[in-house]
Amino acid sequence: MKRLIPLLAALLTLSSCGIYSFSGTSIQPDVNTITINFFEYRALKVNPSLSNDLTEAIRNQFRRMTRLEQVELDGDMELSGQITGYDVTPAAVTADEVAARNKLTITVKVQFTDKKHPEEDFDKSFTAYSEYDSTSTLDAVESSLCAEIIEKLVEDIFNAAVAQW
Repeated sequence: MKRLIPLLAALLTLSSCGIYSFSGTSIQPDVNTITINFFEYRALKVNPSLSNDLTEAIRNQFRRMTRLEQVELDGDMELSGQITGYDVTPAAVTADEVAARNKLTITVKVQFTDKKHPEEDFDKSFTAYSEYDSTSTLDAVESSLCAEIIEKLVEDIFNAAVAQW
């Protein structure tokens, strides 16, 4: 019982400040809504589903991990962006100067605005990649690579916006 009292006191202290949560977010108590705009596709190489997949993954992350209500317009916070890079490059080269592994890299330029706390605003690029064996074609592995890369990008964007890590 003596150990339980300090634990309860600590929990009350943490929950009463209203800024930190167990999900790792640090959203100010006066921020209640977020607008997450569609992430436009502006990369040269075309992937027709990437914009929608990335946008929905970001929206789902905010639904799962925050208390924020998502609104179409004029949220207290606003997140928008463009997919600016979608590139395949050699990641490892054999002695015969042939690619043994390739790397798919996706770059997203993100604009984040916090209307109530403008010091939190940012405009920056996030990049993530995944490698695959060069014996596979991009078409064969593209959907699984994109899912893996989207997961990394969403985590980085989410952390930059509301976790300040």
